[in-house]
Amino acid sequence: MRAIKSSRRTGAVLCTVAFTMAVLLPMSKANACACGCGIFSVGANNLLPSTLGNATDLYLRFDYLDQSKDWHGDSSEPAAANPDKNVRTLFQTVGLQTFFNRNWGMRVELAYWQRHFATLDDTSQQVAFNHGALGDLRLLGVYTGFSPDRSTGLMFGAKLATGDWTYPGFDRDTAIGTGTTDVLLGGYRQWKFGANMGWGGFVQTMADLPTDSREGYRPGDELDAAAGVYPSGWDLGGGVRLTPILQVQASLRQSDSGREADPANSGYQRVLAAPSLEFAWSRLRIDATVAAPIWQHTHGYQLVAPWQASLMASWAL
Repeated sequence: MRAIKSSRRTGAVLCTVAFTMAVLLPMSKANACACGCGIFSVGANNLLPSTLGNATDLYLRFDYLDQSKDWHGDSSEPAAANPDKNVRTLFQTVGLQTFFNRNWGMRVELAYWQRHFATLDDTSQQVAFNHGALGDLRLLGVYTGFSPDRSTGLMFGAKLATGDWTYPGFDRDTAIGTGTTDVLLGGYRQWKFGANMGWGGFVQTMADLPTDSREGYRPGDELDAAAGVYPSGWDLGGGVRLTPILQVQASLRQSDSGREADPANSGYQRVLAAPSLEFAWSRLRIDATVAAPIWQHTHGYQLVAPWQASLMASWAL
């Protein structure tokens, strides 16, 4: 994220407190896993526009999610309650964000997923599948013309069905791609406060709304949100600045639908604490985040992650 400053993106260091909440909707005893990967689209590991300049940013983000814990409602469950045993994923995302002028910009990003899926087969024997493929392409427009300092903006666009959703070892809710075209709609707000305006904050939301179904499967609508505060950080000399980030994140996801879906075992609500650390030097920025659930609710039986991590490096051209 970029702080609101009078310098170019190089001086932008965010320390964020991001509040996220996700809704896990009904589930019952069947194959089920609550991916929750939409949470990586908001928070400290994302780029928000800075006050000045129309620079282009290239970024690379690594997100790690290991769903190894069985969950039902508000509490954990024995592993025997769910035939799915583990879903472990490394998301490797390449993206570009550019601004054509002070009001309009765009973002494009594409992830490569490496996923491990362990489950029980029809004979109750555990089997594992490992598959890597490109995910769904995300295209976003950005409008920042509400105020001169770009402190408020809208994001809108689409997720295209470019990801692999036909790998035979994966259920539709564990497939890398959804097979659907989704509308993406979100926004953000940044501000300064405190003595000498030495603190900043932000809120951000992003909704993912599928417009269709594919071969009997429609993923549930999802809303991810983040809110944060950050100090000015520590000047380490040589143009290096380090900023600790206090962050809380959240996601809300409705149940999947269709004959290939498992409505009783999909959807969730979740809030996570997600402290982060940002390193900035010249045009380079690196953000590292580790998140863990504060509260989560699932309907039915799902696999959830006890923690997750994200690392993003960006370079302003």
